[in-house]
Amino acid sequence: MTQESTIALEFAAITDIGCRRSNNEDSFGYDAEQQIFVVCDGMGGNAAGEVASAMAVRALIDTYGSTAVPTPDATGPMAVGNRLAVAIYEANRIVREAGAENPELDSMGTTLVCACLDGNRIVIGNVGDSRAYHVRGGECVQITQDHSFLDEEVRKGNMTPEMAAASNLQSVITRAIGVAETVEPDLYAATLQPNDLLLLASDGLTRYAHIEEIAHATANHTDLTLICTALIEHAKQLGGADNITCILLRAVAAPPATPPDQVEAFTPSI
Repeated sequence: MTQESTIALEFAAITDIGCRRSNNEDSFGYDAEQQIFVVCDGMGGNAAGEVASAMAVRALIDTYGSTAVPTPDATGPMAVGNRLAVAIYEANRIVREAGAENPELDSMGTTLVCACLDGNRIVIGNVGDSRAYHVRGGECVQITQDHSFLDEEVRKGNMTPEMAAASNLQSVITRAIGVAETVEPDLYAATLQPNDLLLLASDGLTRYAHIEEIAHATANHTDLTLICTALIEHAKQLGGADNITCILLRAVAAPPATPPDQVEAFTPSI
């Protein structure tokens, strides 16, 4: 069940084509009212990657929203973590079926990293090598683990981080949305405090901006858009070989509840 929250999330989001690509296969989206945010990094020929990433973003947000209201046979509201898992499964189904039905979209897929607010906790889901980081008091911690060949080899002890960084297999991932009938997301949760930051990013950023650079950028600026811009420019100065996307969230004290007669209509944004 959703917890009563004293935390809200401010955010900024930027995507950049990078220095070497001819099109942008990254997508991001959010629903600020539901406090859900997502970054996807697509893959596939004939621009199928950008189709997959945009499709996954929309499916995740729409499905997450639709599960907010209990079904007639439900005993109560679905827990936020379960809602997020259901939304990821549905995004996988939609992307998978679209690829199977259209030869031009065959074998398309996308990574996905997402975050949603649950009371004073943040719940994170990821598939692939797009990442989430948590910054508090100048200290940056990577929350997610990459579903990639190189990262898994490092975790097994078969490679050092330095060997992985020098490998030409950077783009080989072991899980993705839309490439198989089933998907296994990782889910994480962390308790938030005011002024905590959460970064969601595609590997076009994290390949160049490591924990130290993220901590430095967040320490040097308070404006979320300026921090995103600084991180993207850092990645581009070091080569910017891929599309670069980030969403930066900041936990703030939640405002008082709005009286019912002052509630405004809201349209989810992508």
